[in-house]
Amino acid sequence: MNKIFDDSTLTEIAHLICGDETSLLYRKGYEIAAFFQRAGWDDVPECDAPRHKWTLELLKERQVDGTDDAERAILRLANRLEYYNQQQEYRATLKRLNEVLVLGGCRIGENGGQPALVRCEAGFEDEVLQLPRVELKVSVKDVVSDPDLATAVQLRLDEARTCYEHGAYTSAIIMLGSLLEGVLAHAAQVRAAGECMPKPLRNMGLNDFVDFAFKNKWIEHDAKLASELVRHYRNLVHPLAERRTGHSPNRDTLDMCWPVVNATLNDLAATATASPGPPSVPAPSEPGPGRNPNAPTQRPTPASVARRRTGGGRTVGA
Repeated sequence: MNKIFDDSTLTEIAHLICGDETSLLYRKGYEIAAFFQRAGWDDVPECDAPRHKWTLELLKERQVDGTDDAERAILRLANRLEYYNQQQEYRATLKRLNEVLVLGGCRIGENGGQPALVRCEAGFEDEVLQLPRVELKVSVKDVVSDPDLATAVQLRLDEARTCYEHGAYTSAIIMLGSLLEGVLAHAAQVRAAGECMPKPLRNMGLNDFVDFAFKNKWIEHDAKLASELVRHYRNLVHPLAERRTGHSPNRDTLDMCWPVVNATLNDLAATATASPGPPSVPAPSEPGPGRNPNAPTQRPTPASVARRRTGGGRTVGA
């Protein structure tokens, strides 16, 4: 990205590198110099001043020189390799780092499993990360009665949120699509349905489950229409599908897909105890060969029954 950082941002970054707060990873002067070397800096001098002052001046100097060393230092702060056996310090640093960066319109994401700066809306952290539009008003357990399945669905919801926060938008949508198919399949399996299932459960896909849920009035029309977007982007789990579409999901894509999942879960919870609609009337069967489809139904008469018994037709048990 080669971004130019404000002096106030660099001041906070220097604090994070020094790690003076108890929740952060503390670094001595020589450890800060080693940190910059691990970040890919060349010609790192020895620390010859108070740690924070020296770190800040060095960050500003490298930025004035036109290098991307400040960005490299930031990405190294977000690298798990800096925090061997220090998971709490890593999480605290990453949280504070994003709180600082998001004010300038970027945050830490991932690219190929490595930390990367991604653009985002500038603002305060809690405002930028607030999921938009439709609010999820229910819990997973209100929708999924199987405890083990509810745990698995909740895990996907949590993982989707983690992906959202770290800029892994394709992964988040795949998690949401998996979650959506799981809860709709569960509904089709355990609920009394007024409509017949179009095919065996094991052969149904997300689109089938959505249509089935809508026909049984478990979800509303808006959720049915919008779920097509989730299904489309969920299929990008296949890289060839992404290449064919020529579009990779971004934050806007996820902001459109997430409310669909919320609306569907809300609808499923609201209809969990609703009575099924009237069953559909099966189509009339085809007439057998040699029969007149327009002929009135012929009921047996005493005479016809007697003829069958005396050999004029089939005998019982033949």
